[in-house]
Amino acid sequence: MTDIKKVNLLGLSPTKLIEFFESIGEKKFRATQVMKWIHQKGAESFDEMTDVSKALRAKLETICEIRAPEVVSQNISKDGTRKWIIRTEGGKNDCVETVLIPDGDRATLCVSSQVGCSLDCSFCSTGKQGFNRNLTPAEIIGQVWIAIKSFGPMDPNGPRRVTNVVMMGMGEPLMNFEPVVDAMILMMHDNAYGLSKRRVTLSTSGVVPKIYELIKRTDVSLAISLHAPNNPLRDELVPINRKYPIAELIEACQHYLANLPDKRHITIEYTLMSGVNDNEEQAHELVELLKDLECKVNLIPFNPFPHSGYEKPSNNRTRRFQKILADAGYTVTVRTTRGDDIDAACGQLVGDFHDKTRRSQKYIELREVSQ
Repeated sequence: MTDIKKVNLLGLSPTKLIEFFESIGEKKFRATQVMKWIHQKGAESFDEMTDVSKALRAKLETICEIRAPEVVSQNISKDGTRKWIIRTEGGKNDCVETVLIPDGDRATLCVSSQVGCSLDCSFCSTGKQGFNRNLTPAEIIGQVWIAIKSFGPMDPNGPRRVTNVVMMGMGEPLMNFEPVVDAMILMMHDNAYGLSKRRVTLSTSGVVPKIYELIKRTDVSLAISLHAPNNPLRDELVPINRKYPIAELIEACQHYLANLPDKRHITIEYTLMSGVNDNEEQAHELVELLKDLECKVNLIPFNPFPHSGYEKPSNNRTRRFQKILADAGYTVTVRTTRGDDIDAACGQLVGDFHDKTRRSQKYIELREVSQ
């Protein structure tokens, strides 16, 4: 007799959880009860759900499960940053990384959406690892669940252990659209994690059609991995630009902002690489490019990884670039490198997985030739 595959309730969005309970002949309020137990109290078994009848608990035990991804390791940096290596359903060699960055009363969780990355940005170590598959909703929201539970028992009335979530980990979120949307809805739902839509941010390299689709489904905050002020350079650094050039991307961002229910801005992420995109002329070019977009700019000094071919800019060059943007009226921050002693800094997440694209092997071969 073949074992029946159990439904993992951890990854079901509020709507899908209601649909599931109705499909097994239960009232939809049961979905709210179970959702609170899983996402607010961290229940790992149905026996813990004391306000759910014994009969229903027994029924759920037979056909359902609450299963988060497996934590392979947790490392804590000297600056308090935490990094988890998490094994996905793909098995032993399919791992992703998740990072929690504390900052005073804030704690920002950087969540992965794919095993590897389906894109190949030239300066990102994750991209050089290639791509295996998309994460499931349970594997995405499971990263939030794991991070909160790492501090001890979950308490919905206690202090928030994760105040912000950014979809900036491994992978391009908009290339895994439905699971990412389901997970973000859970992050913001009052009966789950209750995060503000201003505190859940999706970062994209510029999958333009999906930006138009995203605003129809949710109103999370949006960040754009830009990294270049013109198309020729961005074509090299962010290859998806060849399909969706900057002008189309800016237009999509303007559409997204125009359809939000409140006034917000786009966060422009710009990784500074010495001698590549960090000179004063390029700063002025960026000023002009962004003039019609409500945005703030987050400058990210490049975090080196072996044989990348890029270098971190000097502090003086970074400050000059920042000043030009600030003098033009932009809000500009320079991201402080956090967790680099445990390889948890921006662009350093690599995981451990089977690369279906053979991109990682090609990268290794190129490195060997150049040595």
